[in-house]
Amino acid sequence: MDQRILLVEDELNIAEALKFNLEQEGYSVTLIPNGIRAIETFENERFDLVILDLMLPGASGFDVLESIRIKDETTPVLILSARYQDQDKIKGLKTGADDYMTKPFNLEELLLRIGRLVKRSSLVQHTSSKLLVDQHQFGPNVIYFSRQEADTAAGRVELTSKETEIMKLLIQNEGQVVSRETILSRVWGYDIYPTTRTIDNFIARLRKYFETDPGNPRFIHSIRGTGYKFTGA
Repeated sequence: MDQRILLVEDELNIAEALKFNLEQEGYSVTLIPNGIRAIETFENERFDLVILDLMLPGASGFDVLESIRIKDETTPVLILSARYQDQDKIKGLKTGADDYMTKPFNLEELLLRIGRLVKRSSLVQHTSSKLLVDQHQFGPNVIYFSRQEADTAAGRVELTSKETEIMKLLIQNEGQVVSRETILSRVWGYDIYPTTRTIDNFIARLRKYFETDPGNPRFIHSIRGTGYKFTGA
């Protein structure tokens, strides 16, 4: 196992104990006790997971998270904080965190959540390697992933980040059925998912962009009771 974790924590006793336990699990851990240094470290190195406290010297955890998400939408971030109020959890998830745990925490539960996020990170990196370029053409459509735009038969459209991620996931798994639960986990990425109906609404909107006849789709197919499948031919 060579997964790398960035641990951003300024409480020395918690940081050292957590670093020890993570290393016992086989992870490579970089411990940073300062928000500004955490931002600089993330910019210069690659990590499979970030464990982030919110109350930090230099820059707050929210500032660190926002900086990470400006540059990187896929590396999972787990907030580990003594701040337990609902508004803090909601703000963290809306800013881009994938999970949120409060202190004091159960070590076994934390390690399980870390394992889940690291596994998902590895899958994202593996499937992302299938996209050799930043754009993908199918029929009259061209998607530009980093720009979150697409050229369609009806003209240029701007995509939201989640519309872009859904299309990327479907294209990476071309010809295979992708379940609604997989889309929710990979695109929304946290434990409290929206309803699967949310996915259906996104798919309906994507079909309006990319299908000549949305009611009889050529590219984005519904698989009854399961999910969706993309075919580019």
